[in-house]
Amino acid sequence: MEPILREFPSSFDTERLTIRCPRPGDGAELHGATLESMDRLRPWFPWADPQRTVEETEALLRQAQVRFLAREDLWLLLTLKGTDTLVGSSGLHSIDWAVPRFEIGYWVRTGYEGQGYITEAVLGITDFAVNTLGAKRLMIRCNTANLRSAAVARRAGFEHEGTLRHVRRHHLTNELEDEMIFALVRE
Repeated sequence: MEPILREFPSSFDTERLTIRCPRPGDGAELHGATLESMDRLRPWFPWADPQRTVEETEALLRQAQVRFLAREDLWLLLTLKGTDTLVGSSGLHSIDWAVPRFEIGYWVRTGYEGQGYITEAVLGITDFAVNTLGAKRLMIRCNTANLRSAAVARRAGFEHEGTLRHVRRHHLTNELEDEMIFALVRE
């Protein structure tokens, strides 16, 4: 089946969150959340650019909505259930529909750290990927120094498959980085 013909919901809920596809008008909230969280995001994510404008963020989200509808990349926003308050962002990336295989990425807004929102989101997204999308393999990758991200992967039941050494240059320091690979495999 062509990926674009796959039918599945653009949002779902966990206990405290609504996890959904980006929509037009989300740019200002995402822009504010990323600026608020810039000190935490910048070391791990090359896309964390404090110079990005609200308009540029809105354009990125609209492009993400198009990729979601085309089933090419499933960027997801994490909002407090019943509100438009953005807690963070996640998604299912590096999709291979033939397996099906997905990579889960995530970050949390600084004001919501340490409250279990990202673990809840990863568990909800994992359930969605397995039970709705038929995922056979889910993966989480993170820098070996990003202990908080690795802890989320472990809490969500992902197994550490290995560490890739010198996988790329760090976007700020230009030093070689190592990356941990966590996976959840379903038969």
